[in-house]
Amino acid sequence: MSTLSAFQARVAAIALAASLSAGIAAPAAAATEPTLVKPQTLIVDPSLPKAQADAQILAARRYDSFWNTGDESLARAALAPNFTDRTLPPGRVQGVEGPLAASKFVRGAVPDMQADIEQMIVSGDRVVTHLHFHGHFTGQFKGIQGKGQTIDFIATDIYRVADGQIAENWHLEDNLTFLQQIGVVSK
Repeated sequence: MSTLSAFQARVAAIALAASLSAGIAAPAAAATEPTLVKPQTLIVDPSLPKAQADAQILAARRYDSFWNTGDESLARAALAPNFTDRTLPPGRVQGVEGPLAASKFVRGAVPDMQADIEQMIVSGDRVVTHLHFHGHFTGQFKGIQGKGQTIDFIATDIYRVADGQIAENWHLEDNLTFLQQIGVVSK
């Protein structure tokens, strides 16, 4: 690749990132969906074909928006039918139904839970998202009634995207902080 074409590819990637984070160049498929969460920082490998990068970003934004809203249609659109959770927590069902049940469980404790995408990195067939969850513990968690405690924790996910859908996910949530904030574990 010549210096000029490498420069042009980098400029195109920066323009794509800026337009996606501003929400002005959403792919046509996203136009009929609810508003998707926008990454505060978006870093895209400039060597990726635009269509591939767009599809991966859309799948990740749909899935992250599912965690933000609880809208199951977003998870079903984002996740491949043969979706595999590679860090499956004990007791969670494998496949698409696992995250759907997890979201319902957590939203039972934190009904106003929101998720912000602090940063999203797109490279190869992977998307890494750093999420910031916040809300209030006003529901119930394993028999404990919330008293309005503030919930504020992070999670990081690595998605492998194939054919525009998330095929695999590796994730790590700050569950200790969450459990401390709701009073299940002492600080």
